[in-house]
Amino acid sequence: MIDEEIKEELTEEAEDGLYEHHRIIVDKGQTPLRIDKFLFNRIVKVSRSRIQRAADSGGVLVNGDSVNSNYRVRPDDIITIMMPEPKTEYDVIAENIPLNFIYEDDDIAIVNKSPGLVVHPGVGNSSGTLVNGLLYHFNQLPSAAGNEVRPGLVHRIDKDTSGLLVVAKNEFALNFLSKQFADHTIDRKYIALVWGNLKEDEGTVTGHIGRNLKDRKKMDIFPEGDHGKDATTHYKVIERFHYTTLIECKLETGRTHQIRVHMKSIGHPLFYDETYGGNKIVRGTIYKKYKQFVENCFEACPRQALHAASLGFIHPTTLKRIFFELDLPDDMKDLVNRWRKYFVAVSARD
Repeated sequence: MIDEEIKEELTEEAEDGLYEHHRIIVDKGQTPLRIDKFLFNRIVKVSRSRIQRAADSGGVLVNGDSVNSNYRVRPDDIITIMMPEPKTEYDVIAENIPLNFIYEDDDIAIVNKSPGLVVHPGVGNSSGTLVNGLLYHFNQLPSAAGNEVRPGLVHRIDKDTSGLLVVAKNEFALNFLSKQFADHTIDRKYIALVWGNLKEDEGTVTGHIGRNLKDRKKMDIFPEGDHGKDATTHYKVIERFHYTTLIECKLETGRTHQIRVHMKSIGHPLFYDETYGGNKIVRGTIYKKYKQFVENCFEACPRQALHAASLGFIHPTTLKRIFFELDLPDDMKDLVNRWRKYFVAVSARD
């Protein structure tokens, strides 16, 4: 079991699309048989539980459509197993990458990930990632089945998002933490600066999130039942700057780009989010001085203004709930201070 966002990546999030790992054409004389049992008998060195996980996360296709593990194969069915990485395996190399550990014991490590650091290897990022650094700092890390290039990881945050990540240092901790993510008992809060002045002091955004049908690098909101998976984000206003708002977001689910997509869907994209339209002036005036102010803000924090600020969970050994919290990184502090000063100056003129 792994975090929903990583599980989705295993079948969806390749830079250039998905890659076919297996293709099997069912014999004409095949009697109806559950697909997990059928594939277990046909694919070497793979467990039935791993096949079930792949099917349940959308990576097993029959005649081009994803199926569940209880699907019964029929004669002439074309079965394909899709994964985000190319079939050719590559070794993840340990690299001496400076990492900021804020806590460590025999079971877990808590990392403060800096913005710009890719979490795990993938197409176009085979080195220089957080995982490469983790392998240098720790002799051995566990991997979930189907997740071999992400040792120690039970969840992830985007490259340009800063903040807290928990790393499992042994298999027991990996499974223990993964179940908490799957059961939605992990406490995760993010701080974000969004465009616009939110009408309510707090609220909830829902909507099925799935990969954009035209651009696989983006996610999108879909009507229930059409595409994607359910997602819920709770937000609370921290401070208002008239044209932007500083908010706290609490996740019930962990979909890819969830906060970024949800906030865009209600007309408040994250500040300088290039993927979802936050890298242009969304709210404000037409005056040249304002445009220059915003450009300066973009330069001060050249990434989406999103920070994984807190993380709470049950420790795998002590069984006590532990909680970690981080202040905003320097670039977001600078950004918020700029908007605070601008808001004070505008309010004084009015």
